[in-house]
Order: sequence, then C-alpha cells, then structure tokens
Amino acid sequence: MVLLGLLAGFLFAAAASLQQHAARRTVTRTKNPGPLAGRALVGPLLRLIRRLVRDPLWLVGWCTNLVGFLVQAAALHLGTVALVQPLLVTQLLFAMPLSTAWARRWPRPIEWLGAVAVSAGVAVFLSVRSVAPMNGHTDRLRVLAALVVVAGVVALLSFASAGRPPLVRATVVSVAAGLCFAMSAVLMKLTAEDLLERGVAATAVDWPGYILAVTTLSGLLLEQGAFATGSLSAAVAAMTITNPVASYLLGVMLFRVTPPTGPGALAALAGSAALLFIGVSALARSPSIRRPDAVGDTA
Repeated sequence: MVLLGLLAGFLFAAAASLQQHAARRTVTRTKNPGPLAGRALVGPLLRLIRRLVRDPLWLVGWCTNLVGFLVQAAALHLGTVALVQPLLVTQLLFAMPLSTAWARRWPRPIEWLGAVAVSAGVAVFLSVRSVAPMNGHTDRLRVLAALVVVAGVVALLSFASAGRPPLVRATVVSVAAGLCFAMSAVLMKLTAEDLLERGVAATAVDWPGYILAVTTLSGLLLEQGAFATGSLSAAVAAMTITNPVASYLLGVMLFRVTPPTGPGALAALAGSAALLFIGVSALARSPSIRRPDAVGDTA
C-alpha cells in the first residue's frame, strides 16, 4: 500500500505539472485573462475548462490524473485514509524534477532542502508504529456529517475568495480544493469497498460513488482556478498541505482507527508534520513552480 501511495503521488505530480503548464499557457494566450480576477468563480472556471479541454497537453495531464486516482483507490482499499493520503505530499517532491525540467535548469539549494525535508518527514511518519493507523472500520453516519461540514467550509472559502488579490485568492481556493480531495479519498475508500464486497449493482444504488464524483469534480475545478491565478507557489503549498492534514484527521475520526496517544508517537507525528510543512513550503518557493512558464514556453 505504501508503494501504491507513492506511485499515486508521482502520477499526481506529473498530472499537475502538465495541467499547470497548460492552464498558465491558456491564460497567457487569452486576450482578456481577467475573468479569474473578478468576483465570480464558477463561471470563469467553466470557461477556463472549456478552453483547456481543447489543449492536448492538458488532456494528457487529465489522463495521467485519472490513472493516479485508480492507483490511489487501490492503495486506499489496502490501507487507511490516514496512512495513504499523507503519502501524497510526495507529489511535490516528485514535482521538483518535473518543474525544473520545464525550466531547463538544475534544482536550486532551496529545492534540495525541500526534497530532503519531505523525504525525512515521510520516513518518520512511516517508521514510527501507531503514527500511521493501518486499519479501521467505516462509520457512515460520521462520513455524512463530515460531508455537510466540508461542503459548508468549501462554499464559504469559495465565496470569500471572490475579488481577493491573486495571492490570497490562490491560497483560499487551494485550501478549498484540498478539502474536496481529502473528502474524495474517504468516499473513494467507501466506493472501493462497495465494489469489491457488494458488487457493481449494489454500488450503483449506493450514495458514496455519486458524492465522490461531485467532490472530485469540485476539487479539480477549484484546482484549475488556483493554478490559473498566477500565484502558483501559494496554490501548490496550500493544496499540498491541506489535503494530507485534512485526510489524516478525517481518516482518524471517520474510520474508528486508534490515533497515536503515546508521547513518542505524538512527538513523531509532530516532527513529521513539521518536516513536511518545511519541505512543502521550500518546494513551493521553487522558481519554476512560482513561474513555470518563465523559461522554455515558446508556444
């Protein structure tokens, strides 16, 4: 399950790199790129998506993202949300060589620092027993309650982001996208359980699969909007931190797993979180992530 989680992280990094590059290129080509800077959110995002679906590079990224979701679903079936989702923070680690390849340069010291910190954080998270819960039982009533809360927070963040400066807008929208993806992971695990234990017919009449489609689509729309604002470092950092943190909390609360309680485990969890935060913040400051189309974009 750990290897599958890491593979999903790599695939999501590749997809984000392709889609991010395509989104920025699309906005740059648009004669009036201002719609994403206005007060509306849904309309401009839909117009952006209509332009992106005609871009072959974005479509390749979308297909890569789809494969990543399938690998993530397999990992979630074998493990817990609280274990698998934090591993996806490695997508930013994998994104470093991809982003520097777009920029045609070698990684800089701050990027190496971020890579080392993320690697160390993941190693601590996986190596200390009881920090990453290995199994748990689904509580569907708690999942429904969490859905209502997350939907309300996402709606509030989306409304609050309207009309804000690009940096604030990208950060707030990315947090909302991260929450959607965290909720999608919970629903993905429920849907995978339905498919494997009850069959296709039972899954088709159960609600998790349909809500999964809604949360995933919402997250993807918000993600594209955050990528297109121009404040890509804020978007990447906020989304990459929000998703695993929210997923860990949801995985512990919704699946009746035993959270870490001992001093050593809590210290390891705090240390892992600190290393991941430092690493993500450093990698998000990568010049090629902040301005991915600054070099090598001749289209």
